[in-house]
Amino acid sequence: MNRRAFLMSATAAAATLADRAAGARRAQSLAEEGWRLFELTTHVHVQNASGVTRAWLPTPLVGTPYQQTLGDTYHADGGTSVMVENEELDLLITEWPSGVEPILTMTSRVATRDHVVDLSSPHVPPPPDLSRFARYLAPTRLLPLDGIVKSTSAEIARGGGTDLEKARAIYDWIVDNTFRDPNTPGCGTGDIRWMLETKNLGGKCADINALFVGLARAAGIPARDLYGVRVAPSKAGFKSLGLSSADATKAQHCRAEVYLVGFGWVPVDPADVRKVALEESPGNLPVTHTKVRQARERLFGSWEMNWVAFNSGQDVKLPRSAGKPLGYFMYPQAETSNGRADSLSPETFRYDIAVQEVT
Repeated sequence: MNRRAFLMSATAAAATLADRAAGARRAQSLAEEGWRLFELTTHVHVQNASGVTRAWLPTPLVGTPYQQTLGDTYHADGGTSVMVENEELDLLITEWPSGVEPILTMTSRVATRDHVVDLSSPHVPPPPDLSRFARYLAPTRLLPLDGIVKSTSAEIARGGGTDLEKARAIYDWIVDNTFRDPNTPGCGTGDIRWMLETKNLGGKCADINALFVGLARAAGIPARDLYGVRVAPSKAGFKSLGLSSADATKAQHCRAEVYLVGFGWVPVDPADVRKVALEESPGNLPVTHTKVRQARERLFGSWEMNWVAFNSGQDVKLPRSAGKPLGYFMYPQAETSNGRADSLSPETFRYDIAVQEVT
């Protein structure tokens, strides 16, 4: 049995019915414990398909203190779908033969609850060593840890003694020195060396939060990006940090976590602090504004879980893909014999994501 409690499309198999019943009982139990339940439906239609066509969808993170996956259903007429599980991410891959219209629908049910880590005093036993965090201390193609990344990190963290102090110094430096650029396509690329070398510290979440992760790793502190999607309005008073309708097609958002000895994995999101500064009424707020200060304090140590996490994968090689590895995997992807479709271009790759809260 794999680690996902997934359900194959709508067949009448007894095992599927049993899985549905078990999923319903688990969902009811979580709801009674104060978790919020969401249903995300992704509909994919690859345009101008040629030859064998493949699509890859990120699926919700399985089990964390802030998120529980309750099951996935998927259906693709004329295609075959397989759930692929890796240590850093799970994904659904669907393949259609030539001549078949490539249409796929996947629905995922997820439970979330707000995530807060108490940073007032250490409360988590320290690990015997950091060997199990090796991949969260390693460079990637877009997160080099040498050169200007290393020197910038050292300059920022030089006054800190503990990992908590260093991580907070990096977070504050990013809030003070970056800005959200609304013209950045999608969520950005996350090329942090380019950002530092050009001194162009603008971008979106995949840029700004990647910069936090890279600088933390360069300081010897394990850190990771978490890629996902917003699923509901904010109840914390930040209109800019929530979904305004049931349409989540363009609501992708990545966050970050940093591992601090004595505290465990700590949620952070400096990119959303800059989003508050840019977008909260009346717009272009200074970092000294009350709302920005509130977001700054809230987003070092806590997340409002009106957001669903997919994975922390970087340099992602899609199974059966002829294309290059992805810097990160947050958007649906597709390939035909003509190559990989542009996930941000509806002319080549049409998809939509709808979300509803289940009560």
